[in-house]
Amino acid sequence: MARVAIVTGGTRGIGEAISLALQDMGIVVAANYASNEDGARDFAARTGIPAYRWDVGDYEACQTGCALVAAALGDVDIVVNNAGITRDGTILNMSYEDWKAVIDTNLGGCFNMTKAVFPGMRARKWGRIVNIGSINGQAGQYGQVNYAAAKSGIHGFTKALAQEGARVGVTVNAIAPGYIDTGMVAAVPADVLEKIVARIPTGRLGQASEIARGVAFLCAEESGFVTGSTLSINGGQHMY
Repeated sequence: MARVAIVTGGTRGIGEAISLALQDMGIVVAANYASNEDGARDFAARTGIPAYRWDVGDYEACQTGCALVAAALGDVDIVVNNAGITRDGTILNMSYEDWKAVIDTNLGGCFNMTKAVFPGMRARKWGRIVNIGSINGQAGQYGQVNYAAAKSGIHGFTKALAQEGARVGVTVNAIAPGYIDTGMVAAVPADVLEKIVARIPTGRLGQASEIARGVAFLCAEESGFVTGSTLSINGGQHMY
């Protein structure tokens, strides 16, 4: 029987690439999204991957959403915690609401989703959890204390949870992307983006498909001996 995966934030950008890569492996994929109804509808029509709407920052919504996916597609074997938001600003200008929104979605979402699926994975003695961190969670970034804190927390969350899952066949790993050619990065002013690319040893932005390839490796049947790891895919910009 095919494995079942949920990819949060899975209908666009890096999440879409991950959803498609897992589908290509023969995995049954459900893509979670938060707000872009038209985009999700278009994604589902193009790919045949069902899209489910809920807020990963909402604990009860994650419980309900994961139960709906399991009822429709089967027990959830794989979760890719990719959903994330930004609310950038220096600490002097950052509101508590902007701090909380980013922590609740980016880091809280990992907890909420894991709580919904981990008991079943443990009982079945097989599972794959992949958390999408960030180069900015490793190195920090001016004007992103909320985002950097959340992503750094994801890396610690991954290492701790990996120790809980290791003996019951559940691997937990993270990927830390560098600057990837997505809509979020495309919104950066051209002069700023030029300076960013100049600091990347490979001399270019990454592609969403390159992140998806890393996720596919970590989710494979053959990757059961890889756990507690953070795979940096950043063109050599930060070697950590």
